Parts: sequence; structure tokens; C-alpha cells
Amino acid sequence: MKILLLGKNGQVGWELQRSLAMLGEVVALDRQGAGGLCGDLTDLAGLAQTVRSVQPQVIVNAAAHTAVDKAESEPELARTLNALAPAALAREAAQLGAWLVHYSTDYVFDGSGSTPWKESDAAAPLSVYGRTKLEGEQAIAASGCQHLILRTSWVYGARGGNFARTMLRLAQEREQLTVIDDQIGAPTGADLLADVTAHAIRHLLPPMRRNDLTPSGIYHLAAAGETSWHGYARFVLQRAQAAGRALRAGPEQVLPIPTSAYPTPAQRPHNSRLDTTLLQNTFGLTLPHWQEGVARMLKEIG
Repeated sequence: MKILLLGKNGQVGWELQRSLAMLGEVVALDRQGAGGLCGDLTDLAGLAQTVRSVQPQVIVNAAAHTAVDKAESEPELARTLNALAPAALAREAAQLGAWLVHYSTDYVFDGSGSTPWKESDAAAPLSVYGRTKLEGEQAIAASGCQHLILRTSWVYGARGGNFARTMLRLAQEREQLTVIDDQIGAPTGADLLADVTAHAIRHLLPPMRRNDLTPSGIYHLAAAGETSWHGYARFVLQRAQAAGRALRAGPEQVLPIPTSAYPTPAQRPHNSRLDTTLLQNTFGLTLPHWQEGVARMLKEIG
């Protein structure tokens, strides 16, 4: 199997280089490209030519405009990266008969209520980021290519900056922290996303694919359980204290605040819960609790 991976140096892309390597030849590209191949999502013609040159059985697009607040001030760039580039990849995948695996977000929903979102629920994004990600989903579906769109939320990785690192740094500098407590979701590790992606791809193509299984479409993928950013922060500091790390602010010094007390350019959904039943049933998976992944990540970053 030949797999074309875009966005190889992002949090998810970095983990995908590991997980996809077991499936076959992986041509992994970042924005700079390599060997005459284009990995820059702003170069739509270059992306199309790259697909034609590589001739992959699977395209995995882990690149995107993910700076949610910055997208509000650069909507055209966000649209190019999150909608037009996926559309170009989808057209080429349809022509080639390849699968396209693409990542999307809970931000396609308006965050109302408290029930986990299902794939069939109506989308109503609140931000430029959410709107462009939804447009990308719709373009992929309209292309007619075989596709997996994996919507996820609250993604973190051990590599690079993340919420846990920020909380640990602030807890060493300050005697008290304030963290939002009215946004609810499940912290989801980039390693989990990558491993599930590899597992799903393994079931898309012969000889693993069953005749009665036609899984093309949207699936929700997030760790099990739920918490707030406030609960997430407290968990991180509890684990740090248990490991003997010296903190000026412990979990009891993390105070809850509402979203309204911390205004940002982009409006964020309050309810980021995702119902993952369809994914688990289709691919025979059990998703681990968010605390397991975060605890493992904390050990990894020391």
C-alpha cells in the first residue's frame, strides 16, 4: 500500500508517521515538500500534481489552519487551507479511486445543549474556523471520493506546546490560576488519533475489508469521558503533585471562571462532546478514557 501523508510535522502528522509506517510505503510531506512533490496546501495545482505523481491508495490530510482566533482575521487563508485544499485532494482521490482521510472538528457545531453530538446532527459553526472546516467536509462529500472524515476535539500531543504544559508552567509561576469551566469536551491525544486512523485504514482496503462494510463518511473520534478545561487543569496538577513536582499553585488553587470572563476573537462551543458510537461499532474499537491518555502524555514530557 502507498500512502500520501500531508502535514507530517503537526501534532497528528508526527504521530501518523509512526502509525502508518506499518501499513506500507508512506510518502510524508510538510509545507516545504520534498523531491519535487508539493505539500503546501495553498498551492492547489501543486497538490493535485503531487497526488498524480505519487499515485497513492490512501491520502491522509493532517494539515489545516488550526489557529482558531487567528482565522477570524485571515478568513481567506483559513478557507484555502481548510476547504479549497481538501476539495482539490478529494477531486484527485475520486479520479484515482483512492481513499481520502481528513480530520475535522467539533467546531462545526454550535455547542448548544449537553448531549454528545452525533454525525447526523445539524452543523451550525460559530467561527471562521468552524465554517471553513465544514465547507471542507462538504466539498469532500460532494467530490464522490471514498473518504473518512474524522471529527475530533481538544487535541493535544506530547510534542510541542499544549494545554498541560501551559498549566504546569503557570502553576510554577503563580499562586492561583483561573480556568474556564463551562466548555465541556474530552482531551484527545494525537497518538490516539493516529492509531485509530491506521486501524481504520487497515479495514478500508482488501483483504481486510468485508463486502458488507462501506464505511465512507463522517465519524466522531475522541477519547472517552468528559471534563471542562478547569477539570483538565486540576487533573494535570494533581498528577504533577503526585509525581513530586514543586508547584506554587496546586489543584485547589485552580479557580473556575465562565467563558464570558475570557473573551476571544473566535466564539467557542460550550458543548464539545462527541458521540463515538458509530466509529467504535464500525471498526470494532473501544476508545480509552481521556485521563489515561493525558496521564501517559504527562509521563512522556516529564
